[in-house]
Amino acid sequence: MAEITEGGHHFDTKKLTAMGVLVSLGIVFGDIGTSPLYVMKAIVNAFKGGSAMPFDEYIEGALSCIIYTLTFQTTIKYVIIALKADNKGEGGILSLYSLVKRLKKKWLYVIAIIGASTLVADSVITPSLTVMSAVEGLKIFSPNTPVVAITLVILAIVFFVQQFGTASIGKFFGPVMVTWFLVLGISGSVHIFDHIDILKAFNPYYAYNLITHSPSAIIIMGAVFLCTTGAEALYSDLGHCGKQNIRVSWGFVKVMLILNYLGQGAWLLDNYHKVAEGVNPIFGILPEWAVLPGVILATAAAIIASQSVITGAFTMFSEAMSVTFWPNQQIDYPSGIKGQMYIPRVNWGLMALCFMVVIYFQKSEAMEAAYGLTITVTMLMTTILLFFWLRRTKAYKYFAVGFIIVYLSIELGFFYANVIKFFDGGWLTMVLGGFIAVCMYAWYNGRLIKAKFIKFIKLDKYVPVIKELKLDETIPKYATNLAFLSRAKREDEIEAKIIYSILRKQPKRADHYFILNIVNQEDPYTFKYNVDEIMPGTIYRVNFLLGFKIDRRINDYFDQVLSDLMEEDVIPSRSPHPSLRAHNVPPDLKYVIIDNTYINDTLLTVKEKLTLNIYNFVKYIGSDDFKAWGVSPHNVVVESAPLLDQKIVTKKIQQVDFKHYRS
Repeated sequence: MAEITEGGHHFDTKKLTAMGVLVSLGIVFGDIGTSPLYVMKAIVNAFKGGSAMPFDEYIEGALSCIIYTLTFQTTIKYVIIALKADNKGEGGILSLYSLVKRLKKKWLYVIAIIGASTLVADSVITPSLTVMSAVEGLKIFSPNTPVVAITLVILAIVFFVQQFGTASIGKFFGPVMVTWFLVLGISGSVHIFDHIDILKAFNPYYAYNLITHSPSAIIIMGAVFLCTTGAEALYSDLGHCGKQNIRVSWGFVKVMLILNYLGQGAWLLDNYHKVAEGVNPIFGILPEWAVLPGVILATAAAIIASQSVITGAFTMFSEAMSVTFWPNQQIDYPSGIKGQMYIPRVNWGLMALCFMVVIYFQKSEAMEAAYGLTITVTMLMTTILLFFWLRRTKAYKYFAVGFIIVYLSIELGFFYANVIKFFDGGWLTMVLGGFIAVCMYAWYNGRLIKAKFIKFIKLDKYVPVIKELKLDETIPKYATNLAFLSRAKREDEIEAKIIYSILRKQPKRADHYFILNIVNQEDPYTFKYNVDEIMPGTIYRVNFLLGFKIDRRINDYFDQVLSDLMEEDVIPSRSPHPSLRAHNVPPDLKYVIIDNTYINDTLLTVKEKLTLNIYNFVKYIGSDDFKAWGVSPHNVVVESAPLLDQKIVTKKIQQVDFKHYRS
């Protein structure tokens, strides 16, 4: 998967290149790069004055916590360790799950579901908070600025343009973010010299002193955690840029972020009162003439951060489909670029949820309470999966134990610091994450429940019958080429419902029968097929080997397969009907999609009934069979079939003489 494109640029993600570093700055660090918009403001709001902690010690301690949080959480855990755990070049919690799911730990799928669902919740709060924080900078000029309305308009535009792709504007992301990081670093550096002793924050003692002596240490740590919330997104974007490009660009980003935080801290020592008046420290450190350009640049950075989070959500849901955590949905590639995708229902769903969050909270500082809680859960789940990934290798066996002890301690502390904000807004993202988790759990287990009742049969047993059916001219020909969509995993098996459709529901005589099957691949960009001739000249099994970043356009792919078979003279290239064959008309094609519509309730436990009810709801959220399989509806027949392997345990109805009851 070396050849990836982003924003219209082509580069080898396996190599360190200038273009790779530039693109990394544009799409990987948007989330963590906009954290200075709200972190120091949240830390100041958490300050509780008193003799126990003077304000200057408080700021130095908070800055020390930020520096070492960025070091331990972002640099060591994600940039150094997690980026090693790539799945054929792809990252993120579900790619990590794909690497460890072969272990004899069946419960790990629950860990992956919890982590993925809370990451979706973060994808809602991040655009809302970053855009609103940037727009609030306009209040310096006009206190009556309609922040909520402007934020909603910007978010609407961001989500609307997703359907057209970002190839045309993506090329500007890198330069804009480079400018943003330079402004952060330079504006912060200028103020460090106002209080040079602010550099004491590099001494970890001040972080320890804050945590052990501040009366509001837990609240402060919840605010500090906001500085590293983009680390999980950094790992998820591994496939776009490659680990070497991300690591090098992170060095630059980390320096600029720390310089800005130190500058904000030095400015606050003289201007603490201005925060109470509504001045955001990130804009307060700018000279007066640079405030408006700074707000504009911050808004642009917030939009890019939102863009990155949204595309990350698309990738996450496509991965969820490949590991059967989510129903197949329509995936488009509007830019014509392999690395970019667009999932319509996910896009509009995220937009609606962002609108709800903005309208509900009204202010970014109120939104900060909701931010951080779900992402701590995601980080905890990633830590558990990384532990099992590290333990697979003997060289890392003992390191894995130390890793999980250290990071569970750190992240459980951050989780406690954030969970106390549950009733201040954290409940909203937890409810959202919980809803997604329940849906994923029900979809994964609902498929397993249905699989228990689906009867798979040996196809060879029915080959003679189908052979005679093909030759039986008393049955009207149903189609020349007839294709059925199957999910059978064994090559010698087929769902009984397909045989039921061919032989019993309506005998379907055809010249050629094709069994189409998608075999999901862990390599994200696998794009292959193979054909197995089950009955020469009549029955064929076509396996499409597709990675999770390949669009499910079976209609187009099967047309290519038929063309290949025609070129190889395996099947005729012209219609079998003389009148049409004389004019070189190609043979007709028809698809049959079959759904199992009935499972007897007496065969299910209460838990299974509840799971299937949620499963059916999630199925409604997903695309219909046409869009999910990428099949054009003009030549598709949709049928229903009972689950044929049910043994219904009931009393046999008694036959009686009706005349006896009439008299």
